[in-house]
Amino acid sequence: MRKYIFITGGVMSGIGKGVATASLAKILQSYGFRVSAMKIDPYINVDAGTMNPTEHGEVFVTDDGLECDQDIGNYERFLGISLHRVNYMTTGMVYLSMIQKERNLEYGGKCVQVVPHVPEEVIARIERAAENAKAEIMLIEIGGTVGEYENLLFLEAARIMKLRKPGSVLYVLVSYLPVPGVIGEMKTKPTQHASRSLNVAGIQADIILARSAVPIDKPRKEKLSFALNLREEDIISAPDVKSIYEVPLNFEKDQLGTIVLKKLGLKKKKTDLREWKKLVSVIRKTNKPRVRIGIVGKYFTTGAFALADSYLSVIEALKHASWSHRHDAEILWLDAEEYEKHPEKLRELKVLDGVVVPGGFGSRGIEGKIKVIEFCRKEKIPFFGLCYGLQLAVVEYARNVAKLEGAHTEEITKKSPYPVIHILPEQQVLLDKKDYGGSMRLGLYDCKIAKGTIAARAYGKDKIKERHRHRYEVNATFLPKLIKRGLVVSGINPQRDLVEIIELPNHPFFVGTQFHPELISRPLTPHPLFREFIKAAIKRHK
Repeated sequence: MRKYIFITGGVMSGIGKGVATASLAKILQSYGFRVSAMKIDPYINVDAGTMNPTEHGEVFVTDDGLECDQDIGNYERFLGISLHRVNYMTTGMVYLSMIQKERNLEYGGKCVQVVPHVPEEVIARIERAAENAKAEIMLIEIGGTVGEYENLLFLEAARIMKLRKPGSVLYVLVSYLPVPGVIGEMKTKPTQHASRSLNVAGIQADIILARSAVPIDKPRKEKLSFALNLREEDIISAPDVKSIYEVPLNFEKDQLGTIVLKKLGLKKKKTDLREWKKLVSVIRKTNKPRVRIGIVGKYFTTGAFALADSYLSVIEALKHASWSHRHDAEILWLDAEEYEKHPEKLRELKVLDGVVVPGGFGSRGIEGKIKVIEFCRKEKIPFFGLCYGLQLAVVEYARNVAKLEGAHTEEITKKSPYPVIHILPEQQVLLDKKDYGGSMRLGLYDCKIAKGTIAARAYGKDKIKERHRHRYEVNATFLPKLIKRGLVVSGINPQRDLVEIIELPNHPFFVGTQFHPELISRPLTPHPLFREFIKAAIKRHK
């Protein structure tokens, strides 16, 4: 019988439920089981595509084109597999589906009610995702925390599943144990309250992952064990670590995988974390040389705080590639708007080994990004442009090398005499109808690589598939002028002749991609273009 593990959060969000889910999934996969994972987001949004990245974090895109939560990216990176749209669920998605069914008389004239029909829809989606993956063990992460009103229906679905599938459903609570500086003692009371909130929903946690800055000690385990009706060994230490990729090995110190299998009545088939352990040994090595990589963006500040989640996959891809070269990536955040206001600050870029201009939307900071790209081109600093980064690199080249004065992207202005980036025709139809949600060019598309290019050297083959998320494209009308002035188009979508990769010769590394290569980078298999970029950055550093 298929097994299900629900992972919920207590006390506060952002403490690592996604990483905990991915880590437990990795452990169970290493034991020889077919494992899959899915994320439930309580938002009314139908998908993550319309969410502000500063507020919600990166929008991740699957092969089949769903815009979803960044935790799906964590699951893919840890498990080394590609997930699909069925692996993500939101409240909006559930209600939209139910309303469409009701309109189509699929409920047979019944009064459609919040209970039982919403939990039933949730359960059906969980089982569909598990069947799609042919999973022996399915992990389901419920976003937010247990005390939130908007999570009640998902917790109700989890409760019903255990009732229907005795012995096949497990509950894991990831809860934070603070160590207040003025007290200097780890406090368990917030976790006790979180566990009891779960009890109110009819659920008793089987395992608690004790998140904290430091490992949980025996007295605190004893206290939680007594208060929450758990054995001490069911309270797993989950302290802060240098890298998220250490978490599976950390969990195994407390034998988390063995405890889970015992509770589910399963026997370990094998244990194979050898490659993962090799990776972690490279990560932990403290005397590795560093490469300094600047990321030019605008989605990493909220008030007085800086956020990295908006560019999570880019950061991870840079790390994967750096580790493969036995280096560490030192990430520096570069505010695009600062270079608009203070172009003299561009000189600071000379200390960097490489610069990434990632994806994005809108006009804010755009001229700053273009100035950075120009500086990298002239100063021979390795440059990697992703999606919007490619488009702005084309704008910069058109203006300053091809001498197409006033060249721009139609996303910013319709009045440019040289719209070197223009909207895809089908996208204009969608925008005219105000059809914004889930309507971009999304998911996996083909790319043909030109021989003798940086891209060909990196991939080692002439046909690839990459994930996309965009509405605008390089305008083929102006390509002959740009190519004549030295721009190399090294990747083309063969079905529609759309530009996928551009690069410059006589430069250490100047590459832009219309797709998002960061989305398919894995710690054990870094993306080839990121590997080549870091290789050029290391060469500049030396």
